Amino acid sequence: MSHPQSDAVGIKPAVLCLSGLDPTGGAGIQADIETLFANGCHCLPVVTSLTVQDTRNVIRTQAVSADTLRRQIDAILADIPVLAIKIGLIDSLEVLALIAEVITDQPSIPVVADPVLKAGGGFSFSGEALVEAYRRLIIPGVTVLTPNTDELKTLSPGFASPELAAAALMDSGCQHVLLTGTHADTRDVTNTLFGRSTPPESWSWPRLPGSYHGSGCTLAAALAAGLAKGYPMPKAAASAQTFTWQALQRGWSAGQGQILPDRRSG
Repeated sequence: MSHPQSDAVGIKPAVLCLSGLDPTGGAGIQADIETLFANGCHCLPVVTSLTVQDTRNVIRTQAVSADTLRRQIDAILADIPVLAIKIGLIDSLEVLALIAEVITDQPSIPVVADPVLKAGGGFSFSGEALVEAYRRLIIPGVTVLTPNTDELKTLSPGFASPELAAAALMDSGCQHVLLTGTHADTRDVTNTLFGRSTPPESWSWPRLPGSYHGSGCTLAAALAAGLAKGYPMPKAAASAQTFTWQALQRGWSAGQGQILPDRRSG
């Protein structure tokens, strides 16, 4: 199914992105902007958190005022047709509660949530209270959650298999889980899409050398682009993975730490 806004000549599907600001330009809101532009969409960027980081690790974060975010989001929603919402870094309970209200109030808009719980260098963005609030308030309103294996274990602990853990998250309310295998100890990277009423579908990708900064942001934003363009979930998931793998394959080293994706189109 396609959307009228995406079919009109000269109009790009708009995606509301709620993400942190990464001054390296590798992850967060800049990753969203670059990814959506390359996929023919327009990013509506709302910064949830200001971070101090380099390509090696995060040093500290500062959440943006929930009141400011509320005013920004309300202004956007009153003005521009939003065809998808992408959620990235949330590092305060106040911002989390606000975002939960937004997605609850917009049930017809598909929501892609990238649960950013820990930086590649090890910095933790979330404590136990934030993780519990994420489970209780965010997950029930999500169309598709995009955890890696470590994030899946944190959000759905105690299960004997990824399949059972994903099923528990869907029982909590989210409609799909796209589990990425970047953190698994396997030769290739295998990503699996779980749905409530469909059998799991998996894709395998050659594991690239090195460590990448912003791969999860890129995947989630590309997935949001596909949904904004009206793609069915399997096609959106496949398209997002292809774009992300190609961006990582072209990756380059801006600093002394992780490789940055090259998110050009084509």
